[in-house]
Amino acid sequence: MLTLAAKPVAEKIRKSVQERSAAFLVRHHRAPKLSVVLVGTDPASVIYTRKKGEAAIACGMEHETITLPVTSTPVEVKNVIDRLNADPRVDGILIQRPLPKGFREEEVLYWVAPEKDVDAFHPVNTGRLALGLPCFQPCTPAGVMELLKHYEVQPAGKLACVIGRSSIVGKPMAAMLLQADATVLHCHSRTPNLRAISSQADIVVVAAGKPGLIDSSYVREGAVVVDVGIHRNAEGKVVGDVVFDDVARKASAMTPVPGGVGPMTIAVLLQNTIWAAEERSR
Repeated sequence: MLTLAAKPVAEKIRKSVQERSAAFLVRHHRAPKLSVVLVGTDPASVIYTRKKGEAAIACGMEHETITLPVTSTPVEVKNVIDRLNADPRVDGILIQRPLPKGFREEEVLYWVAPEKDVDAFHPVNTGRLALGLPCFQPCTPAGVMELLKHYEVQPAGKLACVIGRSSIVGKPMAAMLLQADATVLHCHSRTPNLRAISSQADIVVVAAGKPGLIDSSYVREGAVVVDVGIHRNAEGKVVGDVVFDDVARKASAMTPVPGGVGPMTIAVLLQNTIWAAEERSR
């Protein structure tokens, strides 16, 4: 079985971003800048934002994390976003999720200007993705596509099954596979006979958010399996949505957890940020 490890793919993307950032600095006399807004002190979010900042700096970018109290109101947070939208030296803006209670996601989606929306959550970017127009692409599903490309897994003409329908992963993942000429089966928690459906697919992407949901009975012999899930079990071990050892007996290729999809998310975020800087400076 081929292990679809992120390391060589993420390193290749980061090297490209580093080179483009250096060229941007020479041309525009400033580094590309990523601003992250963190509301509260959720431990996982603090770690994620730190990793994003470290990765940006390592690629020659300027970075700031604006940390706001957990008691901040939506109006206060939006005022910060409005300031970043108006700042010509800020190229990419990211609002760290989850946000505290009291924030309405359907409103927050509109706060970051589309041209600085490096998370690709704004409805303008979502719509452009659905229409197949140039746009920022959501970092995790775009990272999956980069993995498939690197390891020469061709979606064209294949039957792909996406399990999960979140706006962050599942929905854009299905759209990207469709645009790559796969025939897409899109499943979710209310799908009846999930096992019968997923076991037909050549490519299975699991983003259900349920540890150990998928075992070998959900996968046909020789399938390519991408596990987007990441959880910590009772023993403290990091696991995915897929039972790795069981499914590995049938899969022809599979992402590990950790070390699979996770590192690709930050790599694509950096790629989106340098693209944002270049496009805004034309």
